[in-house]
Amino acid sequence: MADEPTTLARLAAALAALREARGAQDADAPALSLGEARALAAEYGCSLRTVEEQALLAGLAPTRYARNLGTTGLRGQVRLLRACVAVVGCGGLGGWIVEALARMGVGRLELIDGDCFEESNLNRQMGCTEANLGRPKAACLAERVRAVNGAVEVTAHRVRLGAENAAALLDGADVVVDALDTLPDRLTLARAVAALGLPLVHGAIGGYTGQVMTILPGDAGLAALYSEEASPARGVEVDLGNPAATPMMVAAWQAQEVVKLLLGEGEPIRNRLLVLDAEYGEVTEIRLS
Repeated sequence: MADEPTTLARLAAALAALREARGAQDADAPALSLGEARALAAEYGCSLRTVEEQALLAGLAPTRYARNLGTTGLRGQVRLLRACVAVVGCGGLGGWIVEALARMGVGRLELIDGDCFEESNLNRQMGCTEANLGRPKAACLAERVRAVNGAVEVTAHRVRLGAENAAALLDGADVVVDALDTLPDRLTLARAVAALGLPLVHGAIGGYTGQVMTILPGDAGLAALYSEEASPARGVEVDLGNPAATPMMVAAWQAQEVVKLLLGEGEPIRNRLLVLDAEYGEVTEIRLS
C-alpha cells in the first residue's frame, strides 16, 4: 500500500459502516462473504488477510470462519490470523496439520521439507496425488493452502532443517510443529526450538498408534523419552507401517494443540505424553518426571 495507515483507516471505516448496516438484520453475527472480502481487497489495494482481520475487528465475521467462532470468538480469530506457525515435515502428519491450520485461518505458515512425493506416500499423505509424484512436498502443500485459504501467507522451504539453518527457517514463528519421521531430525529440531525459546508440538505414528506432546521452553521434552546414543533412527513404523487414518488422527491432535497455544486456552499436553491406540480404542497418558 502506498499509504498504509490511511488505507487501513478507510478500510476499517467501510467495514464499520457495513457492520452497522447489517446489524439490524443479523445482530448476532453479521457476516462478510468471500466475494465481498475479495472485492474490498481489490478496492483498497490490500491483502485478503488484512481485510479479514479488519472485518473481525469491526465485528464482521468472514463466512469462512463462521464455524470457528464458537471456539475462537472474533478476537481469537484475529489472533490466529496474526500468528505464524512453522510446520517441519510435509508428509503424513504435516499435510493434515497444514490443511487444518489453513482452514482455521492461521495467517502465516512456514512449510519446511526437502523431500519430494513418491508412490509409497499415496496411501496416507494428504498432499500426495498421482499427478504430483516427484514434486517437492513443501511446494505442493503451499499450493494446497492457497487453494483452500487465500488469506493465508504461505512459504515453502525446500530444504531439510538442520542445526545450521534452523534459526533462519524458524524466524518469526509463534509455534513450531514436529511432523518429522526420524529421531535424529526430531532431536535436532527440539534442540533448535529450545534454543529459540519457542513451543514445539510433537507427534509420531506407527501402525494404529500415535503419540502427541507439547513442549514449552524449559521442558525436558523429547530428551525425557529418547537417548540419542541408544535410540534407532526410525521407530515402530518400520515394522507396523503407516495406515491412512493414523496420521489423520495424530495430526488432528497436533493441530488442536497449536490452536490452543495460539489462543492461550485449554490445557496443553505438557510434561506428559498422550499415546493414542486406535486398534484397541485406548488413550494412555504417560507423565514425564
